[in-house]
Amino acid sequence: MASTYCARHPRSILRRFLASFLEFVILELMIYSLSGMVAGVFPDAVIIENNGIGYKVSVSKVTTTKILVGQSIQLYCHHHIREDAFDLYGFLDERSLELYKKLLSISGVGPKSGLSIMDVDTIDHVIAGINEGKVDLISRASGIGKKTAQRIVLELKGKLSTQDLSHLVSQAEGEIELEETLIGLGYSRADARSAIESLDPELKDFQDKLRAVLKKKP
Repeated sequence: MASTYCARHPRSILRRFLASFLEFVILELMIYSLSGMVAGVFPDAVIIENNGIGYKVSVSKVTTTKILVGQSIQLYCHHHIREDAFDLYGFLDERSLELYKKLLSISGVGPKSGLSIMDVDTIDHVIAGINEGKVDLISRASGIGKKTAQRIVLELKGKLSTQDLSHLVSQAEGEIELEETLIGLGYSRADARSAIESLDPELKDFQDKLRAVLKKKP
């Protein structure tokens, strides 16, 4: 039946193929970054308005805490193409985009779970954790089991940065402890991360950091 349809409608098949191919090329070659005004912010996505068109871009939960409606921003984009959709994933800097693409190259890491890894901690801490083989840090991400976290470490260890970020591992572990404490006190994970990132970098002691965060709580 399919072969009969193809024989009778070669132009229709060709048009559909060319349309799909052109959509793929346009997305791949033209949307490396997207600039515009933020028209909407959702828990896992933002709407960027550019020349009268609203683009829905999936972002990490931490990114949504840094973006306000009405703000002009630029997002660096990755497109995930499915049979029924073209999905955009956006990042505030190119370094985050490159890390995301490398995470997607690992078997078992999809677009959504890749974003959840980006939500585990700052990009430097995630890179440091991978380079230092901290499987437990990576497996904190939603949708990432221990085996997948081990695969990520095995395949990306030593390939993500030429900088020595090993000193950040202990800092990351301390911030994870503080984050979990804040969550236990009623903070959402995104709010806890945002509060920790806003702390004075001179604060080193756990109790001092906790007091500083709680003092800012409305």
